[in-house]
This record gives sequence, structure tokens and C-alpha cells, in this order.
Amino acid sequence: MLGLLKLIQSIIKTLHSAGTPGQVAAGMALGSALGLTPLMNVHNLVVFSLLVLLNVSFGGGMLGWMLFVPIGFLLDPLFHSIGLRLLEAPSLRPLWTSWTNTPVLPYTNFNNTVVLGSFVGWVLLAVPIFFAARYGVARYRATVGERVRQSRLYKAVTASQVYNIYRLFRP
Repeated sequence: MLGLLKLIQSIIKTLHSAGTPGQVAAGMALGSALGLTPLMNVHNLVVFSLLVLLNVSFGGGMLGWMLFVPIGFLLDPLFHSIGLRLLEAPSLRPLWTSWTNTPVLPYTNFNNTVVLGSFVGWVLLAVPIFFAARYGVARYRATVGERVRQSRLYKAVTASQVYNIYRLFRP
């Protein structure tokens, strides 16, 4: 239960952060890769490293991951069919053979239909996810976020002594 509250707090903090909508959206686009593709793969290690190293919102990445995990499970049959078609395509057979014989590439698990299909699906969806998330974050901040900050409850909570004590102990 405490973990869920921390996650919700992190999401709200990300949406109200000083980061630009583009930084939050880029984090969400990268985080969507973690949610759409099976987790234990080399490409997800690369995506996670990019989340940490690039100037994108890490909280946005975690939000994208959380939002896209259920979508990834729902789209698994579609990802399987995409991956199967790609792996069975006669014109791509030399590519798969050379990748299998390359030292590191077999660890990507692209010989798995769901892994390959979900990765291709993410590559195709990453740009639309970025633009939709950037628009959504900007709209949220301009409308809902501003109304929340102007509400009496928000002002009362942030002005209270309890909130000030809480802020002292927050990491």
C-alpha cells in the first residue's frame, strides 16, 4: 500500500515538476518501451540506461512504464503475429542468421516472436506516444494542474505546519 502511495506521489510530482513537457514526454516514450516489451531483455537495459543518462524525466519514464504494461499484455497476440511474420519472411532470413551469429545480438531475444513484435511495435509507436504525452502534460499543467494549485484545499495543506514538517523529512 505504501509503495502505491509513493508511486502516485511520484506521478503527481512528475506532472507538476519543473521539467519541460518535452522532457516528461520523452521519458514516457522511453518508459513505454519497458511496458510494451517483455522486461528481461538487453534492449530494455539500454532503454533504462537512456532514461538515467539522458536529460529526460525519470518519473515520466516510470509513468510510461506503468501506463503501458497493461497495454503491452493486451497487445501480446498482435505482437506475436508481427514477430512471427518478420521471423518467417524469406527476405529477412539472412539478417536473422547474421544476427544469431553476432556475439551480443542473440541476447536481445529477437528470435522470440513477442519480443521482436513488441519492439517493432514500440519503435512505430514511440513518436506518437511522445507527441501525445507532450500535449497531454502541457494541457494538464495549463488546466487541471493550475486549478489544483489554486484550490483552497491545496493552499491549506501546503500552508499547514504538518506539511512543512513532512517536507523536512522527505528525501
